[in-house]
Amino acid sequence: MILTDTHTHLYSEAFDEDRDEMISRAKAAGVQRFFVPAIDSEYTDRMLQLKANYPSEVFLMCGLHPTHVKENYKDELKHVSQMLEQHEYVAIGEIGVDLYWDKSFKKEQLEAFHTQIKWSLDRDLPIAIHCRDAFDEVFEVLEDYRNTSLKGIFHCFTGTIDHAKQAVDLNLHLGIGGVATFKNGKIDQFLNKIDLDHIVLETDAPYLAPVPYRGKRNESAYTKLVADKLSLIYNVSVEEIARITTDNSKRIFGI
Repeated sequence: MILTDTHTHLYSEAFDEDRDEMISRAKAAGVQRFFVPAIDSEYTDRMLQLKANYPSEVFLMCGLHPTHVKENYKDELKHVSQMLEQHEYVAIGEIGVDLYWDKSFKKEQLEAFHTQIKWSLDRDLPIAIHCRDAFDEVFEVLEDYRNTSLKGIFHCFTGTIDHAKQAVDLNLHLGIGGVATFKNGKIDQFLNKIDLDHIVLETDAPYLAPVPYRGKRNESAYTKLVADKLSLIYNVSVEEIARITTDNSKRIFGI
């Protein structure tokens, strides 16, 4: 059984004490591929070192996270552009809009989102979308690219069934993680109305650990717990969940 974690911050400081052991635990749980999103330029060296250490298991994304769109966002975007020229990446992400913590850079977040989507189209790369308290804003941007080759993953999907259908209609897959195991997560109530061909697994480690580890540090081994939950939601074997979602990830990222 091959599981794929399509969104995990393996370079996070949260893993500095036991990164290799954590990755070994994930492999033991069946996770064979790790797709690693970017945040900003401060993490670039860590990401490149991670790829050097795990060349066949780790796949890097490049992008500017919306919560890190600040006064220097143009410099950060320039860095993203330079990295795309200098290194091999499988996606642009994570990108999007986050209005949960701070709305003061909303205009700049939208500009950065547009810019990075255009880069993804120019390079025929998928995108990994971050959306928090901003579904209307995110979908308004995405609609501008409806009749393009847009593709990617709606990371950490927490929306409604209508949001899910809207994302799928835009050729996006839903990244499902620990939230599916939460009692108040809600997505488990309708997820089986979305075909498994539109679903991928993720952890967003070290954040959003699934039950029974909710509130603790998340790690990629817990992808198996998400797969177990989807097995119950879709009433198919966990092996089938692993096979379909891994095939989906390979198709999205061109692996």
